[in-house]
Amino acid sequence: MGAWEKNVRKVVPYTPGEQPDCTNIIKLNTNENPYPPAPGVADVLRKFDAQVLRRYPDPAAEALVCALADHYGVKKGQVFVGVGSDDVLAMSFLTFFNGKKPILFPDITYSFYDVWADLFRIPYQCLPLDEEFEIRTEDYFRECGGIVIPNPNAPTGAEKDLSELEQIMAHNSDVIVIIDEAYIDFGGESAVSLLSKYDNLLVVQTFSKSRSLAGMRIGYAFGNEKLIKYLNDVKYSFNSYTMDTVTIAVGVEAVKDDIYFQKMLKKVVDTREWTKKELRRLGFLFQDSKSNFIFATHPKCPAKALFEALKKEGIFVRYFDKPRIDNYLRISIGTDQEMKTLLAFLEQYLGENV
Repeated sequence: MGAWEKNVRKVVPYTPGEQPDCTNIIKLNTNENPYPPAPGVADVLRKFDAQVLRRYPDPAAEALVCALADHYGVKKGQVFVGVGSDDVLAMSFLTFFNGKKPILFPDITYSFYDVWADLFRIPYQCLPLDEEFEIRTEDYFRECGGIVIPNPNAPTGAEKDLSELEQIMAHNSDVIVIIDEAYIDFGGESAVSLLSKYDNLLVVQTFSKSRSLAGMRIGYAFGNEKLIKYLNDVKYSFNSYTMDTVTIAVGVEAVKDDIYFQKMLKKVVDTREWTKKELRRLGFLFQDSKSNFIFATHPKCPAKALFEALKKEGIFVRYFDKPRIDNYLRISIGTDQEMKTLLAFLEQYLGENV
């Protein structure tokens, strides 16, 4: 080891889902939306004047902030935007979790939380889900340095009732509570409705899943105006121009077209519910997912073997080689035809191997 390495900040990085560089596959491993974004997005890209790109973007991304504020019925001072919800969450960890007490989040959840905690030297404690992979509300009634609750949770897809989230809020009025709602549009009730009651609440959402813009990287958060100001202060101290001009324009158009948005949501949800029935018919077990994926296990078929067989067939799903969940597969919801192809293969494979 070189002498300089003793001062290197070493962390175990987050491992993203595989992005295969090939065609003719069915990609159900990263919870991307199978349908295109709102038609206005393509119009923006087609008509965009490249001359504009010689100038810096609006550091406040005010057009997008105002569009989000109007859509969700909040003040523009209550909205923060960033480069995907990962950027928003990382900025939130850096801004709000600076005490000596550990922050709390589930043990089976989005695996970036502990990475940020390690990166920013934040003490943390992972609280185990129960045997049904549910968050135990009462576990969060304790002293801590902050709380992060994903709702619906990932990779399980389970939704926490808003009344239980409010219990957690009521027991933790002295720290910031982040509700990560990356999948809320596919089911459940958003905690945005609680903003007027709790000044320590931050609700984080994304365009990557329900708005079909994973490739543009747009995330946003809602909170009281003082809380959002603190976030912006850190952002402007870190990088003033976090969102580019094209992304801002695209984001505005995506928010405007609510009719298309609701139509695409319904397609994904309808396909999810059909897929649940078919997976149950084949003997799979899973929670009642309220997201755009299903976290399933088969009592007679090892998940890793099934994962490899699917991959060989050109069907990509997500496998986590981790304690408690190493016999589960996370299956993103694709188009009707993609899910029919998946189910046909599963039926054939189980018939030959179980």
